[in-house]
Amino acid sequence: MPLSTFFRRSRPNDAVLKIYKSIVDQARHSRFYTDFGVPDTVDGRFEMVTLHVFLVLRRLKRESESASEAGQALFDVMFEDMDLSLREMGAGDMGVGKRVKAMVQAFYGRVGSYEAGLGESADVLEDALARNVFATAEPEQKHLDLLAAYVRAQDVYFATLDRADIEAGEFSFGEFE
Repeated sequence: MPLSTFFRRSRPNDAVLKIYKSIVDQARHSRFYTDFGVPDTVDGRFEMVTLHVFLVLRRLKRESESASEAGQALFDVMFEDMDLSLREMGAGDMGVGKRVKAMVQAFYGRVGSYEAGLGESADVLEDALARNVFATAEPEQKHLDLLAAYVRAQDVYFATLDRADIEAGEFSFGEFE
């Protein structure tokens, strides 16, 4: 077996790429940056991708732990994309690893806070959104209310979707209210 086989990353399957594309497309929807007041910055866009990946992962893990393969593949694609994006923005090789590591830690923190927010009162979710999505801006209450309502509505909507359809990348996000 050639040595290069050990160092080659496996290519994600088309379904995972399709899932990630749907997430990124939704996260880039202009309404978040106009009507919802999300900062239209690198950080704001990272937060929106993170929020939508969280919603998909939350749905995948609801029925079974077997969804962990799809979830892990989605996580890997997300952070490979983040690595590539940082490099395209001119970050040096030495700094990219540290930045991606910080982004991974931030992602896990957000997952925990959003999970708690969806399991508790609206205030807990709004606090998590204010701390994360609006960390670089002072959000208006109406923006927090809109984004929290959107997250809750997407969570309810995703519960109606078939897991197999999501894993195949054959889904869309629910409508904005």
